[in-house]
Amino acid sequence: MNTATRHDIAGRPDIEHLVNTFYDKIRGDDLLGFIFNDVAKTDWAVHLPKMYAFWETILFRSGGFVGNPLAAHARLVPLTAMGRPQFDRWLAVFTATVDELFAGENAERIKNAAADMANVIHAKINGVEQARYDFSKLTPEQRARYASYKAAETAR
Repeated sequence: MNTATRHDIAGRPDIEHLVNTFYDKIRGDDLLGFIFNDVAKTDWAVHLPKMYAFWETILFRSGGFVGNPLAAHARLVPLTAMGRPQFDRWLAVFTATVDELFAGENAERIKNAAADMANVIHAKINGVEQARYDFSKLTPEQRARYASYKAAETAR
């Protein structure tokens, strides 16, 4: 689909479409599907609405998400591989899904947020030094964002 036929993420219905399409792909993914289906035994009726609220909160500050994504991922570490390959695949599928469905400022923002989140969660649950910052996989834009976060924390 070309950019002219895609619209930007405008609200909850678009987020639900993105999340549903993304997790349909993840459930069948060779590297990630079994983590969700067999290891985490994801209850999709519970998980999907949480993800709608999560991404709506991230993008529009209006989703009312309550939860702890770090703890949810950390509990899987003793059960299965949760390393760089898994996070890279998750991010690649997420980014491709956004690009397939949407184009615009919010689409770019959600992809950036997903990349930041993948790096932070991977670093924290795998004990990467400077856990909040896994610089090995950051783009120059992400490095600049993280530098501004760190400067803001230091100024407090």
